[in-house]
Amino acid sequence: MTERLRSTTLRWALGIALWSVLLALTMFAFIYWQTAAYLREELAETLRLEVRAVAADPASAALRVDTWTAMDLHANHYGGLFGPDGVRRAGNLDAIPDRLARDGDADRVSATVQVAGRRLDDEIWAAALPLPDGSTVVIAHDSDEIDRVRGTTLRALGLGLVPTLALSGLGGLLLARRGRRRLAATEAALAEVMRGDLRKRLPVGKRGDEFDRLAANVNRMLDEIEHLMGEVRSVGDAVAHDLRTPLTRLRARLERSRAQARTVEEFHETIDQGLAWIDQTLAMVTAVLRIGAMEEGRRTAFAPVDLGELAAAALDLFEPVAEEKGVRLTLASGPGSHVIHGDRDLCFEALSNLLDNALKFTPERGAVCVRLSRPGTAISLAVEDTGPGLPATERGKIFQRFYRSEVARQTQGNGLGLSLVAAIAKLHDATVSVQPASMGGCRFDLTFPPATAG
Repeated sequence: MTERLRSTTLRWALGIALWSVLLALTMFAFIYWQTAAYLREELAETLRLEVRAVAADPASAALRVDTWTAMDLHANHYGGLFGPDGVRRAGNLDAIPDRLARDGDADRVSATVQVAGRRLDDEIWAAALPLPDGSTVVIAHDSDEIDRVRGTTLRALGLGLVPTLALSGLGGLLLARRGRRRLAATEAALAEVMRGDLRKRLPVGKRGDEFDRLAANVNRMLDEIEHLMGEVRSVGDAVAHDLRTPLTRLRARLERSRAQARTVEEFHETIDQGLAWIDQTLAMVTAVLRIGAMEEGRRTAFAPVDLGELAAAALDLFEPVAEEKGVRLTLASGPGSHVIHGDRDLCFEALSNLLDNALKFTPERGAVCVRLSRPGTAISLAVEDTGPGLPATERGKIFQRFYRSEVARQTQGNGLGLSLVAAIAKLHDATVSVQPASMGGCRFDLTFPPATAG
């Protein structure tokens, strides 16, 4: 029973029923207030006009009072003409009602009246005016009509509340059960997700209402979670694979050295080779940690960075490598300012990774060019080479962690360089893309928003 009381269906139904009853009460109260006020004002205006008409003709005041009381077949009209001493001269009122002002305005008072030879105490509406000879004329009407309106309204309210409550409760149950069915389908889908099936999605209707928008947003979140979980699995597999290779080599080299080495020089050579493999492993772990830190946006020490100056410094750094390999390294800078808001060290690292890749895959007597341009309001930093290029099927994958294209499998590396570039671009609200270069190889584009004032 407690569980049922906590049910959303029951609470919605009760809420709708109570709200409907409240609206019905408000509506009936307004109708009664308006109707009663109208009847009171109509009655008061009639009494005011009649008492003034009697007072305007003092000579026939008694006749007018008797005519007023006699013209009503339902004995609703009361009146009286009272002398200066308060003695009744005409009408069916025994005395002037207490607390009745003689100003011609109507008011509700208690009075004793004579009806069919009987004396009755009643609540009446009355108006009084003095006459020139000191007499007082009183014109009155009973309050039964207004009381009947109140009773009828209250009776109608009582009779109407029961079906209103029943129908609104039924409607609330139907609406709540309809919503409950949608929630049940959502709960079932979420239960599948919680059991580990990240491919399950919430049902989305065609109405486009709040439930559908919420389900669509949750589905997008599940898409992202599934994508991230896939990346975590692939990264975990890649890390395990790439760590196992140098560690296996290191263990085998140490075992062989322990069994076969005869001189100190041979031991030193083994240690140096082991240190190199350990450095390679540590570099990979450091790169993974840096990518994670940048994807979370932890680096916030941004300042204006001139990409032209940064590109010139990077070319100076890689010029000896290019000369040794026989590759022509150039810088092409378009007109305008190339200043962005960012972290200079990270931008330099991104450009260095792109240059290192370009020089690695560009054959002897090839060319690598760094291009700066301003497409619209953005600022583009591009690296072009004359290497073998990339197949279209691999261009969307090379920025994933540990991914290595078919061309790169024969070269040294761990597949984290371009992932690092993508993380740096995301941190700077920039985009990174790859496409065929006009020189015949690949063109990597880093497109930054311009630096804002201040």
